[in-house]
Amino acid sequence: MTAVDLEGAVALVTGGASGIGAATVDLLREAGARVAVIDLEPSGKADLSVRGDVGDEGAVVAAVAEVVGVLGPPTVAVLAAGVAGMSPILRMSADEWDRVHRVNLRGVFLTLRETARAMVDAGQPGAIVATGSISGIVSDRAIVHYAATKAAVHQLVRVAAAELGPRGIRVNAIAPGCTDTPMFAAVDRLPGFREAVSSRAALGRVGTAREVGEAIVALLRLDWVTGQVLVADGGLTLRSPLDPVELAGRG
Repeated sequence: MTAVDLEGAVALVTGGASGIGAATVDLLREAGARVAVIDLEPSGKADLSVRGDVGDEGAVVAAVAEVVGVLGPPTVAVLAAGVAGMSPILRMSADEWDRVHRVNLRGVFLTLRETARAMVDAGQPGAIVATGSISGIVSDRAIVHYAATKAAVHQLVRVAAAELGPRGIRVNAIAPGCTDTPMFAAVDRLPGFREAVSSRAALGRVGTAREVGEAIVALLRLDWVTGQVLVADGGLTLRSPLDPVELAGRG
C-alpha cells in the first residue's frame, strides 16, 4: 500500500461546516486536496458543499453519489459529524438517546459504508478517519448516550479496518479531548469547567479545532497505521481521579 498523497486528492468531510470538521477542511485544502463537505449547514470553504443528514440512509447514498459525480471517488474521508447533549440516566428520554445515536453512530456507519464502497468501486486505496472521543474511553457522567456512541465508533473503526484492509483502505479514529468548538462552548454555562479542564490537561489548556484537525490529517497520511484510536487531548486523560500528588495536597 502506498502512502496517501493529499495533493490533488478528493476528500470527503462530514460535519465540515463547523468545529473540527471545518478546521480539517482548511487543512486538507492547504495540502492540495479538493474537498467535499456533507453537512446540514452549507460550507463556504469546500469545493463542493452537499446538504445532507448523515443519519438518513437515502440522503447519505445520494450525497456520496453526488461527490463522486462532481469531484470523483474520494481518496480520503473524515467522518466528523456529531451532536452532544447532557442528561443523567434516570432523566434521559429514549428520544434523546436516539437523537444522539442517530448522528454519532448510525451516521458514521452510513458514511463509512458509502465512502468505502466508492473507493472499492473505483479500485483505489484510501484512508478514512472517524471522530471518536475520550468520552468513549473514560466514564463521564450525564453524557451516557454520547459516550456510548463514541465507544461504539472506536469498535466500528477496528472492525472496518480488519474488513477493508485487504481492499487497501485504512480506517482509524481520532479521540479528541476538550476542544474549543461550538459544541464545547455549551459547557461555559458550567462555572469553572473550562479552567478545571485546563488545569488537568498536561499541556495546560483546552485544545483547538485546528490542532485536532492536524492529528486527523496525520492519521490520513500514516500508511502503516490502521484500526487505531489516536487520543488528541493535550494529556487530559493522563490524570487519574486517584492521582497521589493531588490527594496528598489535600491532606
